[in-house]
Amino acid sequence: MKETTTKSVKECGLAHRNMIPVTEFRQFSEQQPAFRVLKPWWDVFTDYLSVAMLMIGVFGCTLQVMQDKIICLPKRVQPSQNHSSVSNVSQAVASTTPLPPPKPSPTNPATVEMKGLKTDLDLQQYSFINQMCYERALHWYAKYFPYLVLIHTLVFMLCSNFWFKFPGSSSKIEHFISILGKCFDSPWTTRALSEVSGEDSEEKDNRKNNMSRSNTIQSGPEGSLVNAQSLKSIPEKFVVDKSTAGALDKKEGEQAKALFEKVKKFRLHVEEGDILYAMYVRQTVLKVIKFLIIIAYNSALVSKVQFTVDCNVDIQDMTGYKNFSCNHTMAHLFSKLSFCYLCFVSIYGLTCLYTLYWLFYRSLREYSFEYVRQETGIDDIPDVKNDFAFMLHMIDQYDPLYSKRFAVFLSEVSENKLKQLNLNNEWTPDKLRQKLQTNAHNRLELPLIMLSGLPDTVFEITELQSLKLEIIKNVMIPATIAQLDNLQELSLHQCSVKIHSAALSFLKENLKVLSVKFDDMRELPPWMYGLRNLEELYLVGSLSHDISKNVTLESLRDLKSLKILSIKSNVSKIPQAVVDVSSHLQKMCIHNDGTKLVMLNNLKKMTNLTELELVHCDLERIPHAVFSLLSLQELDLKENNLKSIEEIVSFQHLRKLTVLKLWHNSITYIPEHIKKLTSLERLAFSHNKIEVLPSHLFLCNKIRYLDLSYNDIRFIPPEIGVLQSLQYFSITCNKVESLPDELYFCKKLKTLKIGKNSLSVLSPKIGNLLFLSYLDVKGNHFEILPPELGDCRALKRAGLVVEDALFETLPSDVREQMKAE
Repeated sequence: MKETTTKSVKECGLAHRNMIPVTEFRQFSEQQPAFRVLKPWWDVFTDYLSVAMLMIGVFGCTLQVMQDKIICLPKRVQPSQNHSSVSNVSQAVASTTPLPPPKPSPTNPATVEMKGLKTDLDLQQYSFINQMCYERALHWYAKYFPYLVLIHTLVFMLCSNFWFKFPGSSSKIEHFISILGKCFDSPWTTRALSEVSGEDSEEKDNRKNNMSRSNTIQSGPEGSLVNAQSLKSIPEKFVVDKSTAGALDKKEGEQAKALFEKVKKFRLHVEEGDILYAMYVRQTVLKVIKFLIIIAYNSALVSKVQFTVDCNVDIQDMTGYKNFSCNHTMAHLFSKLSFCYLCFVSIYGLTCLYTLYWLFYRSLREYSFEYVRQETGIDDIPDVKNDFAFMLHMIDQYDPLYSKRFAVFLSEVSENKLKQLNLNNEWTPDKLRQKLQTNAHNRLELPLIMLSGLPDTVFEITELQSLKLEIIKNVMIPATIAQLDNLQELSLHQCSVKIHSAALSFLKENLKVLSVKFDDMRELPPWMYGLRNLEELYLVGSLSHDISKNVTLESLRDLKSLKILSIKSNVSKIPQAVVDVSSHLQKMCIHNDGTKLVMLNNLKKMTNLTELELVHCDLERIPHAVFSLLSLQELDLKENNLKSIEEIVSFQHLRKLTVLKLWHNSITYIPEHIKKLTSLERLAFSHNKIEVLPSHLFLCNKIRYLDLSYNDIRFIPPEIGVLQSLQYFSITCNKVESLPDELYFCKKLKTLKIGKNSLSVLSPKIGNLLFLSYLDVKGNHFEILPPELGDCRALKRAGLVVEDALFETLPSDVREQMKAE
């Protein structure tokens, strides 16, 4: 018996050591410390209530493990029972009762006679009886009360924090908390709010003085901007003050800039749905339902926890007894704990009911920053909705200052000011000067691509002649552009531009070249139609391609000095605005995207036109209106659908025509009438389907440039030797098998391209071409190059396009001569 008792004690100790400590339950309710800002007071309060209920459950479970659950004693047999029953019981007892203890004797003095009612049961039988009565007689509520408390509390904890753990919502919450903390701690937030709070009167006075000077510079004679309506909402406090620009260092400025972008993307993402709101409502409703269920069944069953329990189990053949009286050792304590638990649950449930009232009484899927706008004066802070609004409402329950500081990063005005400060810090005048380059018009140009705005430091580079802005939104050209006395060219590629009235006056007088690339007609700057001294205008973008629609390009008649107009678009007819400047226009280029250009009669009005380009306009014939342009010197009809050019004879009336480009078409032959174009100097027929060269072509003896590449030509007439002025000749990618010796009479030839043909021999007479500096013979069937190439003193290795193995066939002295610089 002693050994059995010791074993039981060890088991109890082992159970105590293996018992789950309270701290292990933290994972069910614990979330990141930063999440506390999304826990209003009622969630914090219910968390403490959950901890209290959890302690009740853990305490009850501990008692269940550490102490005996029930103690039972057999009831004595009543005398009224019949004799046979008594006899049977006596026999059963006799058969199971151990021998009586020995009587005390002098040799065994420790033996003491036991007193009290004898049951003749041993310890194992008592344990068996206790277990049987615990399982069959004790009410289930009294047995499992602490476990129910523990389970219900854990469910409450899970419900309270499930939206912090669910993948669809936790990612949004974590992102929001991360951004919120950065917005709260950002130096830019502190600066933006301090500028409107009036905390530092001295700084406020300084800003006011600087702002007055800035307004003096930026106001024109009329005292307004060209696009003043769109700028009217900008508070004066957000005008960039260069004197304090260094207050925010470059690193902090870049961090704030990145934060603005994060807030934008996060807002777009979170405002799409309301999963956070829906999940919080559902978990609150679930807690209320669970509260009602707990109150209902606990109130009904708490009376089942009794101190004394009668146990009737049929184990007489094993113990000799059938009726037992049991004592539930923890009944009194469990009864008190259950009443305490019901009180906590009731308070918990009432708190949840208040939460439901708050959720449905207020419109939590919309959030207005009206109070922030009134307090700070930043009028462009937008209201938000859905999950974004819900999280801000939750934040306000923690501390309204968070949403106030967060609102700074929703303001476009605040962002623009930050961008301007960052630009001015990043793009110093010295750094901008390093980007200066000479453009195609031989002007000193500053290209700025994909910036967040236009740095004010640009206007300190007074030597600037051309300013090129690409993919820059919200460009504001201030009056300080007047400092750029040498500025003549401005390029705006996919930029939205606003301009100060004083800046517009400056551009009207000084700007000579304007290039605008746009995606929509509405992006065309309206002020460009008033640039009276503009000489060149380049427009690239989508116009109307439907002939039934009027092209809404405003009149250009005020551009009295316009000489060059280039339109790269999809027009179906020449815009009327172009006709308005036809009298003084000298060069016009229309590059279509394949849209058919019709109704070209307006070309006749352009009497002073000297250059005309109609590229990719789906023309099937040369427009007749072209033959009326008596001043025309250059005509380019590239990438059309020309197949026949019989009307080329009409070009004989254009005495000044020197350049004719009919390349990238489907022309199959050259008519003999081309001989009448005696004034031609440059002729391009490349990328066509010409098979035969007429000998009459070479009667145009003024030709200096002749491009016949990428055709199906097999034979070069010997009349080519007539072209004594020829300097450039290309028959690349044809089917020519031999070259006439007369070709080498063209002694002024500098560039000869005969690659990708079927030539097998290169005549030694090529040495007559003393001015030859570029020769392409690659892709033929040559086995050897003539050593007479050495007579072409201007030809160097870099200008000789040939296979390396074929180059090695030249004499070594010729190779060395060509390799020499």
